[in-house]
Amino acid sequence: MAAIEKRIAKNGEETFRVKIRKKGYPVQTATFKRMTDAKKWVQQIESAIDEGRHFKTAEAKKHTFNDFVARYCSDVLPKYSSKEQKERKSKLEWWAKSFGDYLLADITPSVIVERRDQLDRSAATTDKYLKNLSHAFNKAINEWEWLEENPVMKVSSPKLPQGRVRFLDDDERERLLDSCLSSTSQDLYLAVVLAISTGMRKGELMGLRWRDINLKDQCIILYKTKNGERRRIPVKSHALELLIERSKVRRLDTSLFFPSLVNPAVPIGLRSAFNRACRAAQLDDFRWHDLRHCTASYLAMNGSTPSEIAELLGHKTLQMVKRYAHLSDSHNSQVLESMNDKLFGNVKGIKS
Repeated sequence: MAAIEKRIAKNGEETFRVKIRKKGYPVQTATFKRMTDAKKWVQQIESAIDEGRHFKTAEAKKHTFNDFVARYCSDVLPKYSSKEQKERKSKLEWWAKSFGDYLLADITPSVIVERRDQLDRSAATTDKYLKNLSHAFNKAINEWEWLEENPVMKVSSPKLPQGRVRFLDDDERERLLDSCLSSTSQDLYLAVVLAISTGMRKGELMGLRWRDINLKDQCIILYKTKNGERRRIPVKSHALELLIERSKVRRLDTSLFFPSLVNPAVPIGLRSAFNRACRAAQLDDFRWHDLRHCTASYLAMNGSTPSEIAELLGHKTLQMVKRYAHLSDSHNSQVLESMNDKLFGNVKGIKS
């Protein structure tokens, strides 16, 4: 309930001090020069309290953007891989350069747009900066109750170009694997086969440890991935055979599956060896990450659904796998043809 107390100063000036008491909530107080303003404030605050809005607004006025970044880094980032932690933190720190001392209540869409327009990066990179910021704001809303709304939701992302799809045809794949077999690197062939057969990201592959590999169940378990979720990846056929062979000669001075020859505590670097293999195989415009595109493309061409591809590759949404949809057109045609044959296969023809 609210209590309004009239006060008269020595100079005769009237003020109205308001106290709002509600069970389970701290007392709210304010002073006004007019009774009408006091009553209006009471109505607004009581309505906000009933709807659960008032104290979120109050929290937004207590915490700065720097406080917000610090909590995100301490509470949320540890769930991700070290590479992902570094990338997310650097993006938030970039935003903080402009409004680190701002109160969260003062971070408006227009403030974000002004800062966004200062980012001299590609459309795809700008989109990542906005999504990273939006994810952090959602944590502040849903888990910390520091905010009521996400200001990034009202900020438009730049139009993104169509995603890159570069995969190897049968001849290119054979040439690359032959080049990898001929490489002076003892790890390159195995790494490339695993990359193609599992769709693992390079960071996931290079961070792989023996404890992550279950030869009995024929799978790899990734405990820290880019999106922060555990992922189980089946390993079959040639890739499984290579893993079994490698297990017979594993190094005992490290837990890494691909340890450096110089320092067994860190993963080996395969960039130079891979680039040489690509040149030897006469591959144009092909990068390591394109091995992951190969996996997704081969899955699509073999009839896997977008949701299956997303699950295997570790995507949270189907947006990232839409680029492979056209590769499954022939499979969709076969599925539709099969359905029509079952439905109408016995129909003799059209009546005249």
